Amino acid sequence: MPTPPARTSTPSRDWRPYSVGHAPPVHNGVEILWSDAESQSSSDTVTEEQGGRMAKVSKLFPKPLTLWEKLKGKGRTKVTWAASMRAFLRFSWLNVLLIFIPIAWGMQRTNVSHIAKFMLCFVAIMPLSKILDYGGEQLALYCGRASGDLIIITINNAVETSLAIVLLTKCELKLLQSTVTGVVLLRLLLVPGSAFLTGGARVLTQELHPHIVSLNNTLLTIGALTLLLPAAFFSALDRTVAPETIGVFAAVSDSVRGDFLKLSRALAVFMLVIYVGSRFYLHKPPGDSDSLHEHPDAPASFKADVAKLEEEEPALNPWFCVVVLIITVALLGVTSEFLVSNVKPMRKMSGIKEEWFGIFLLPLVSYSADGILSTVYFVMRHIKQYRGDTAPLITELAQGRSIDLGIQFMLFWLPFLVLVAWFSHKPLSLLFDIFEVAVLLGACFLVNHVTSDAKTNWVEGLMMVIFYLTIATTVWFYPGQTDVQHMLACTSVQASIAAPPKSFVITGKPIGVQPPNSQTQEQAQAQESLNHAELQTLNARLQRLLDMHDVLREKT
Repeated sequence: MPTPPARTSTPSRDWRPYSVGHAPPVHNGVEILWSDAESQSSSDTVTEEQGGRMAKVSKLFPKPLTLWEKLKGKGRTKVTWAASMRAFLRFSWLNVLLIFIPIAWGMQRTNVSHIAKFMLCFVAIMPLSKILDYGGEQLALYCGRASGDLIIITINNAVETSLAIVLLTKCELKLLQSTVTGVVLLRLLLVPGSAFLTGGARVLTQELHPHIVSLNNTLLTIGALTLLLPAAFFSALDRTVAPETIGVFAAVSDSVRGDFLKLSRALAVFMLVIYVGSRFYLHKPPGDSDSLHEHPDAPASFKADVAKLEEEEPALNPWFCVVVLIITVALLGVTSEFLVSNVKPMRKMSGIKEEWFGIFLLPLVSYSADGILSTVYFVMRHIKQYRGDTAPLITELAQGRSIDLGIQFMLFWLPFLVLVAWFSHKPLSLLFDIFEVAVLLGACFLVNHVTSDAKTNWVEGLMMVIFYLTIATTVWFYPGQTDVQHMLACTSVQASIAAPPKSFVITGKPIGVQPPNSQTQEQAQAQESLNHAELQTLNARLQRLLDMHDVLREKT
């Protein structure tokens, strides 16, 4: 028998040692021979010795499992439902906060303060968010690196997505846009910055995968620039004041809003195409090897993460994970509904501006659980190091995957919401407040600069956290762009101009004497409605006087 040539990492396609109808696949430079029906049909042309060799190699390199086979747990140790329940109840001490779910639901029909109702829902969402993280990680152990990453990223965005959908159904479109901006800023700055800060406190640098970082930087840039186009377009329109209105530009009209809705829906489709294409690339990149972790530039931590997914045995049954995730999403949807229903009364009582509420407060709902765990871990680690004990390993700390979460929310969920609003007849567009677009561009620039060399350290993490805090401080004083508020009104633009938004306030407290305790509830509600109407009338008159003063000053 002629001696076959030595095999290399890139075997020639012209030489085939066996009479197989297709070129054998390659895994780490080794040709894999599958003993399937096609290879069996050609067994008449090989010798008995060669056939035995095929069977041995087939045992060493079995055919890859399909996604359905992985979900059924094939190739993994079978986990019973009882063992899954025990592991689920013990995976985090945040499970004790599940008791707040029935408490938050029960308080919705009482006369408790809206601030208390909001905070109860806030606390009730914390364990649900952690359950989604844990369930996604367990399910990813069955699906592998590529599919597992997508599952984890999608499930981890479930809290923000549920909040966004509830805001869309209630037609709180301006608050929805502010929340989207806040979620992206949270995922790009606060979460990775905290991870780099706490994880790199005792390390000179932390490494990232250069190819994934490069792709993420491009995706962040294209997402921010796509949001810049409608804002720049709107700023370039006619800025003269319409004669029939005071202080409102002529470009603010129903016809112009219709053009921006058409533009936004087209841009939404383009953004979805970009994100889906990037996921296909990460799932199966081109080249001799379809795995990014085998690249020589891949850091050791990335390879260890891949090895963990391949070697670590899951603690939950795959179908138990699916059932838990479905129940958790249902509980999350109801709790988010109650939380959003208390947003407007809470803003009215506290006087918090809509921009700050959406950019800073609502996005913290999803990060509260990880934030508490990160703080506890950071404190306990340094206490143990101060005492001379061995510091614990990071087990529940938020990882750099949060940047992928921000990319998915900006390039997938935001355009998805725009298309859903189209079919539900809601005027949601990609016309964002120019200030929000500016801070998004600044955040993308900082993240791209920090991760450009695929290395980070705790100082860069500190700068990312401080920049997030500077944005939150600035937003506290920012009233919002009035023109964009009119363009996002669920009524016609002209009706919104005639009745200024409720964000035009002088003070957060209602004018008038508070009703005494002797009054009935109906009288108190009537008095509150009267005070609110008087306040709105006064605010509208003051706004028109200020706008008229600006117009006269420009003419003189």
